[in-house]
Amino acid sequence: MVVGAVIKWFAAPNVAVRGLTWDGKTQWYSDSTVPLIYQVNPITGAVIKSFAPPDTEPQDLAWDGKTLWHCDSHSDRIYQIDPITGVIIKWFASPSIGPRGLTWDGKTLWHSDHDALRIYQIDPITGAVIKFFAAPGASPKGLAWDGHILWHCDSNTNRIYQIDPITGAVIQWFVTPDSSPRGLTWDGHTLWVCTDTLNRIYQLETH
Repeated sequence: MVVGAVIKWFAAPNVAVRGLTWDGKTQWYSDSTVPLIYQVNPITGAVIKSFAPPDTEPQDLAWDGKTLWHCDSHSDRIYQIDPITGVIIKWFASPSIGPRGLTWDGKTLWHSDHDALRIYQIDPITGAVIKFFAAPGASPKGLAWDGHILWHCDSNTNRIYQIDPITGAVIQWFVTPDSSPRGLTWDGHTLWVCTDTLNRIYQLETH
């Protein structure tokens, strides 16, 4: 199949898609209209459960193997959340005032900021910035980690970029199946992206 080709899609649980992550079996999705964080069945799109986010403008989500991480653009904070109860475990301030994308690489967080137009690597213990590089577009959103490489979507260019995490250089890119991509996640084999125009969650080919 062609890289970026749609494998399947289903409707998002609500109408203001923002964040997306994969916990190994299910998806987690955030919406800013309600607002809520949803756990979603990736086969049917059915909602398994939901709980309120820490603040009113939820953005992207990340999964560290045990807990959820989540950024909010009202509080400008990055939160660690208990996925069972929705209770905040800890939080720290985001590096700038436009937090959008978030992913986990096994040891650290990666975070994109719409105001600074940067992608940051962050220490999850202290919240300190390890390094940063410029985002490839003017409206950086979701991030995903495939075990080796960063993936990133931008809602201005409507592209998904594969990025070298050492240099920040773009390796390749493709156009998203719908405009205004927001959340992005990797399931071990394929990418998933949620888009704000048609409010859909797409599974995409990456090989």
